[in-house]
Amino acid sequence: MFDTLPTQIGAGLTVAVVAFAFLKGDEPERIAAGAYVLAWFASLLVQSDGAVGSTQWGMMGIDAILLAVFAGLAWKSRRAWPVWATALQSLVVMSHILTLIDIRPPMAAFVAVVNLASTGILVAIAIGTFWAWQERRAAGLE
Repeated sequence: MFDTLPTQIGAGLTVAVVAFAFLKGDEPERIAAGAYVLAWFASLLVQSDGAVGSTQWGMMGIDAILLAVFAGLAWKSRRAWPVWATALQSLVVMSHILTLIDIRPPMAAFVAVVNLASTGILVAIAIGTFWAWQERRAAGLE
């Protein structure tokens, strides 16, 4: 999985954002980062490189659970970033549904949507963490 430079850069970005969220974020950012990294590790375990073009049920289930976590955060939190994370994760789940209903999108398009949406989710978590950290600093709590 980590055999190419882009995957190593993506893994480094993921670890950096998750560490930032755990160190400087509030509860919603920590929950999102924890759920994201758990889903990331679970996806590494269940993905099947030989099932190109078919529905990967394990990956779809993991992504649907992550969507539910982000939707719960968007519903209960007063912050804006969980809405963006939910929207981007819904793109990932819809990409799985496209393969399920046999639309047969090109695999390059599927991978591009999943990778760009995942990067967008990391950006949303990082921005939310930064805002929470700055709000605590402005209030004199840190």
